[in-house]
Amino acid sequence: MVRYSKLPFRLLARDHGVDITYTPMILAHEFIRSSIARDSDFTTCPQERRSTADGRPHVLVAQFASSEPTEFARAAELIGPWVDGVDLNCGCPQSWAVKDGIGCSLMSKPTLVAEMVRAARLRLQPEQSVSVKIRIHKSLDETVRWVKEVEAAGVTFITVHGRTKSQHSSTPPDYAAILQLRKHISVPLVSNGDAYKSSDVNEIVKLTGADGVMAARGILENPTLFAGHDVTTAEAVKKFLGEMTARMPEMGKRERKRLMDCRDLVELVDWVEEKWGQEEPSSS
Repeated sequence: MVRYSKLPFRLLARDHGVDITYTPMILAHEFIRSSIARDSDFTTCPQERRSTADGRPHVLVAQFASSEPTEFARAAELIGPWVDGVDLNCGCPQSWAVKDGIGCSLMSKPTLVAEMVRAARLRLQPEQSVSVKIRIHKSLDETVRWVKEVEAAGVTFITVHGRTKSQHSSTPPDYAAILQLRKHISVPLVSNGDAYKSSDVNEIVKLTGADGVMAARGILENPTLFAGHDVTTAEAVKKFLGEMTARMPEMGKRERKRLMDCRDLVELVDWVEEKWGQEEPSSS
């Protein structure tokens, strides 16, 4: 996700049932060129890769946008000591990405993607993953050929977004297409698209035969999704607000106690409005 899934949000999701978290999509050429870009694009902490309180192992993957094997491999090498794997984004449909030859534009270049996977694989430790995230083609046969070539290059797992590059989020994901791809892929397959509730996750697994489910917009709306909650819990919001307000000078012990004493989202909203005022609607 471009700009989202920074460290505080990843930690929140990690503590609520998520097994693998991804960094925001990072431009590989900027990451290897500038230490300022590296510091801006990626931060982590020792807690992020430790097992969770309930004993679940947690995996951190850095997602890159790139169109050049050496560039992708170098970015993987630089970030390698702090992550469990890297992912190549071949699914971003935004016009600027396609214009720059990254994201969805790579869906017409399986040989190039295979070269990038091989190059990154050589720079990482054997236990670290090199994965790709893709969309489907209008012709599923083309997607099958694409994934077979990339799989042969040593990709660890593949995430499939069940829409073509021209389809918007209002178009239902083609889970049947993902199920067909599942029959042709021997590495683990993760399904992406329209996971908003825990019941959605279970249904997607049934419809696709996937080994895992990725959520993007759904988990932004509800970071407690994979913990079985259909709406964000007040506890999660308070925890996130607690992190966000930690350095605010006006947040003394008394105000922090008031924040933590909120029993539900209604009381939390009341506290926010009382503390900082209700946002005025913008005039048209």
